[in-house]
Amino acid sequence: MQVKLVNENSLIIYFAESVSIETADFINYAYRRLNEELGDVIESIIPSYTSILLSCNSRKIGLQHFLSRVNALVNNLHAKDITDFKPNQIELPVYYGEEVALDHQDISQHTELAFSEIIKLHTSEAYRVFAIGFTPGFAFLGNVSDKIAMPRKKSPRTAVPKGSVGIADRQTAVYPNQSPGGWQIIGRTPIDLIDITTSSLSKFSMGDQVSFKAIDKQTFLDMGGTL
Repeated sequence: MQVKLVNENSLIIYFAESVSIETADFINYAYRRLNEELGDVIESIIPSYTSILLSCNSRKIGLQHFLSRVNALVNNLHAKDITDFKPNQIELPVYYGEEVALDHQDISQHTELAFSEIIKLHTSEAYRVFAIGFTPGFAFLGNVSDKIAMPRKKSPRTAVPKGSVGIADRQTAVYPNQSPGGWQIIGRTPIDLIDITTSSLSKFSMGDQVSFKAIDKQTFLDMGGTL
């Protein structure tokens, strides 16, 4: 791990060079410990794929003192201490019908798999929340099977419908609101994923484990989904 200064009141902790479940779990553990130990002097804390960005409240602590306390805490973090971590389990219903799976043909052509097999693979995994951002409430989940990994679209859509479930590289995600985007769309959830009571505006938190359950069209509509 490396701790580096960013500006007059911020620093960043680097945990690894590549994304993995193990790194995500360790970052979530560090995030919780930092909040527990330094929450009284932290202005903001933003976890990501391989790092955590921290800003201190300069009215309460100087940057060098803050850096010293962060270094002391980080140096006492060990992977063996996170064995008791149990991620929050979330299951999302998804309708994978062709009218909402906007890129089902491209995905089948690229993967050389029937779309029914792609659905089976997408719903057979539990995905970890690696990061939250891009748009309010947007959670980056991974990792999807290599068999259904997809490059982003060469020409992004100007408007991806709310609730759309997409794949980009080995990640999957749900668009919490209508927005521009270049992910390959394979389905849609009827669940509203915006939570105005959280700072990230997301129902997801770093480290959560998310799975998808296929539902039929009528169930999707009964749950408030729109086509």
